[in-house]
Amino acid sequence: MAARIYQRPKNAMQSGKARTDEWVLEFEQSEARRPDPLMGWTGSGDTQAQVALTFPSKDEAKAYAAKYGITARVYATPPKSLKLQAYSDNFR
Repeated sequence: MAARIYQRPKNAMQSGKARTDEWVLEFEQSEARRPDPLMGWTGSGDTQAQVALTFPSKDEAKAYAAKYGITARVYATPPKSLKLQAYSDNFR
């Protein structure tokens, strides 16, 4: 089983930062998605792709993956950059 570990990003639709300190372990898909012949929805028989485990730290997520023999790749959190801009800059 392959998985990826990453820190949950900030929700783009809200200004709050709730649950951004959590680390997520998600399993990668083992089979390709295919369209359903009747409804046209895409899906697969892989139920592991629906599992997302949350951990308070990256080390705990890595320890869980090592304990159960899951090959996991850790994705680093991109640095946060603020673009400070005054309202008057819109009129220059």
